[in-house]
Parts: sequence; C-alpha cells; structure tokens
Amino acid sequence: MPADTAPDTAPHATLSSVTGWGRTAATTARLIRPRTYQEAVAAVQDCGARGGIPRGLGRAYGDAAQNAGGAVLDMTGLDRIHAIDVAGGTVLCDAGVSLHRLAQVLLPLGWFVPVTPGTRHVTVGGAIAADVHGRNHHAAGSFTRHVPSLELLTADGEISTVGQGTPLFDATAGGMGLTGVILTATLRLQPVETAWMTVDTERADDLDDLLARLTATDHRRPYSAAWIDLLARGAATGRGVLTRGDHAPLEALRVGRRARRDPLAFRPAHLPDVPALVASEFVPEGLLSRRTVGLFNELRFRKAPRARTGQLQRLSGFFHPLDGVPHWNRLYGRGGVVQYRFVVGYGQEDALSRIVRRIAARRCPSFVAVLKRFGDAAPGWLAFPVPGWTLALDIPATLPGLAAFLDELDEEVAAAGGRVCLARDSRLRPDLLATMYPRLADFRALRAELDPRGVFTSDLSRRLGL
Repeated sequence: MPADTAPDTAPHATLSSVTGWGRTAATTARLIRPRTYQEAVAAVQDCGARGGIPRGLGRAYGDAAQNAGGAVLDMTGLDRIHAIDVAGGTVLCDAGVSLHRLAQVLLPLGWFVPVTPGTRHVTVGGAIAADVHGRNHHAAGSFTRHVPSLELLTADGEISTVGQGTPLFDATAGGMGLTGVILTATLRLQPVETAWMTVDTERADDLDDLLARLTATDHRRPYSAAWIDLLARGAATGRGVLTRGDHAPLEALRVGRRARRDPLAFRPAHLPDVPALVASEFVPEGLLSRRTVGLFNELRFRKAPRARTGQLQRLSGFFHPLDGVPHWNRLYGRGGVVQYRFVVGYGQEDALSRIVRRIAARRCPSFVAVLKRFGDAAPGWLAFPVPGWTLALDIPATLPGLAAFLDELDEEVAAAGGRVCLARDSRLRPDLLATMYPRLADFRALRAELDPRGVFTSDLSRRLGL
C-alpha cells in the first residue's frame, strides 16, 4: 500500500452536476475529492447503492466518468510526483497528475511522456483507464504499454500492485475505471534534447492519395497524422493535409536564438477563453456551421504547403494545438458535440472509403477530423487500438438526424471488423459491443469476480452492460 500518514477520514461530498467534454448530457452525482489514499479507500467504501466511478480532468466526451444518482470520485486531489529516475527514465506519480504537469516537470530534465493524446489536460489515471493513443501508435503503441506497474484500489478496499501482463492489468488498461481506482503508476519515459519538433507537411488530393502517403511514409518519422476535409466531395473526397514529426535534436536549433539558449523550456501558447469569445458581440455561440467549417476547410487545405520538410514547431503546438484555446468545446453551442472515433483494420480500405463518402454526403460540419494509422493491438481487453485506420471527427450534437446516421455507421464499422472508442462514446447501442470487443466476456467475468456488488459503476457501464 502506498505510504500515507494522513488520518483515515471520509472526504467531503457535494451534490454536483457532472458532464463529459462533449456536454451532451449532464447528470447529478455526489462528487467526492479524496486527497489521501485513506480518503480514497473511505470514499470507495461509502459509494452507496448506485456505486461510484473515478474521474480525472473530465476529457472523456461521453458518459464514461458520469454516474447519475451515485458517486463520482474526483481524483485530481491526488497529484503528487513521488520519484523521478533521471538516469533510467521513469517516473512514479499519483494517478491524478496531469500530462501537462508531467511536461512542466520532465521536459527541463530531458524527458517526455512516450505517448500523448490530442490534449495534455488528462490525468495519468485517465490515460490508463482509456488506454489513450497518440500520433505515434504505429511506432510506440498505446499509453499502457509504457506502464510497467500501477497501484489499484479495488472494491473490497484493498490496494494491490498490478503488473503488466496480468489479467487485472489487461482489464484495467482501457477498462474505463470499472476495475477500481488507480492510485499511482510507474511510467517509462522518452528522452528528448529539446522542446521542439521537426515537422514535415504535405497535401493529399483525395482519400486514396492520403492513405497511400501515410502507408509509404510512416517510417520516416515516429509521429504522423492527417487532417481530413470531410466536407469535400466528388474527386476531392477525403483530401487532407499530412503532418509527420520527430523530436528535434539540439543541433537543429539555431545558435544564438532563444530556443537554443533554453532548448528544453516548455512554453505552451494561450489564446482567449472560448466562453469569453462566445459572449462577445463578434462571435455567436455555435458558430461551427456547414458554411463556416466549409470555408475553414478550404482555407486550411489551400494554405498548407504542397510539400515542406524540416519545419521547427513547438512541442505543445504539434501535439496539442487545441489546448491553447480553453473550453474550445463550447464553440459547438449549448447542444454540445459528439466525437465519433472508430477504427477498421488494414484490408478494409473500401469500408473506410464508404464511411468517408457517407459523412461527406451527409455534410457533417466537422471542425476536428483526424486520420491515423494504428500499429499492434493494445493488450487491454477493452482498449480501442487494433491494427488499422482510425478516424475521429467532432460533430455538433444538434445536427438533425445525427443519432440514426451514427447508428448506421456503427453497423458498417462492426461489419468491417472494426470498433468505436468507448472513451469518446455517448450513444453506441449495446448489441454491437460484443462484436466490436471480442474480450468483452472476459472483462465481464473478471468484474463479476472482483466486484460482485457493482461498487464501480458509470453511466457508460449501465448503458452498455459492461
């Protein structure tokens, strides 16, 4: 059990409205914020009949970290970095530590997290529970591949060290917080010489061109992703802009410039808060219409270079461009945003093409649309990544007929042997879950053995029968 000298007292609980990043549904729960391991144990033992679910920084789009009428354990109060092995490249920290905080602490020491999703405002515990992936999945796999061990508080109030390769680890990696509360984790790190990236950019004229470029060039850089124009139709369907990157060596920075004098400085950009912009007379709420997104897409595609190599870009701008705009999710208006993220395997390019054409024909105004390649499957039983093509798109939740349209896409994805991402989901039908996740029965069996009273429960788990 982790060392902790704080008294064994129950943390304070408040009745609060809780929602996901997509803001599509808010539910009321008892919000509990433990600050010690003992308080976490007490919180689990006091979850009540509706159970509880751990929650980090709330970046799951849907209902994975909501629990209507029950308890939600806000783990951000446990945010200590316990030990950094600068020589060996590992860190031991609480699950409530954010990837943003790790970047602040580790970059000046010459280390970076080995896998980062599209936002650094997620906790380590959340990254494990969702088994997040990044632009380098084809080279480095998902987040939990770099976690040799973690400490897990289970439904019986016990804290155990769980190592890679065990059934409990594989159920917890991508298990959406349903096996227990992650308290600490050890993470292997990536060495870097600078806080800069060397970036290559090129345009692709259509989807076939984009897939061919991704397939042929992924070996050049460890990080790659493509923005895809999902409003383009006809011969331009699936056109996009491909970016590949690698950590810039010190020699790539010009001598005498500020970057060379302090090469490991972490200086993320910050733009005005979206609520402040939305409240202004110049930017109406819900501005991401088909017309505005179409204009943006046209500008973005034409502005991108046909081919450019070796551009230096700040690490934060390359990995987390949207983090510079606080609360950017509110641009979609009061109705919220649905993120649809799916993967289909290699050899299913025809299915991917059909889905892209259907989205384009439906005129979904997706401001964020990213295509990536996945490498080896993640070991987690409910982890999302499998070898293939993954596409993520954000859609205004108020788009007419959206639910029925996405149900149809789900069926096409499942028929192609693919799956949707549970960490981003808010509306998947439960009858498709077993088809998409073949280890679902193993997950359910382990949960039944480990947590027979259903202490760990979420709106997601009730909706899908997890």
